[in-house]
Amino acid sequence: RQGTHAELSAHSPSRGAGSRRHEQGLLPGAQACITLTNRTGFLCHDQRSCIPASGVCDGVRTCTHGEDEDESLCRDVPQSLPHFLVAHCGDLASWIYSDQKCDGTNNCGDCSDELSPVTVCPPCGPGWWRCPSTFFKYCDCIPRHLCRDHVQHCSDWSDEYACPGP
Repeated sequence: RQGTHAELSAHSPSRGAGSRRHEQGLLPGAQACITLTNRTGFLCHDQRSCIPASGVCDGVRTCTHGEDEDESLCRDVPQSLPHFLVAHCGDLASWIYSDQKCDGTNNCGDCSDELSPVTVCPPCGPGWWRCPSTFFKYCDCIPRHLCRDHVQHCSDWSDEYACPGP
């Protein structure tokens, strides 16, 4: 997905160990952290709560003091967001939140958030099936639970005939 932050999905907060690693952002007080799911996050002012990047400026106050919805962050998204929260798509006018890169989903609409040369992502994980030119939501891997579901997800139909399933 691209465009405004309202189109992007919110995620529940991750707390604890993930907030140990952080760096200064562009805006005073804005700090990056790594969520428990190993994704880029936003460190709340309590210095303990690390929320996913896509949870910032989503209309829901997730940090205790609401700093993830602060006017200085949300007034002109994505320009007003710290650099660590934004990733650009192949079409440089389009953007996604940085935690949506390499998540297996075609968030940019052209798969540039999942495939080279724009993005270098690790190969499909154990819960995924690699196939050429997937359709719609995915790029080059589909979740194995979609294998053998009588719906074509891969251009070569390998999800229905070759994939061993979940």
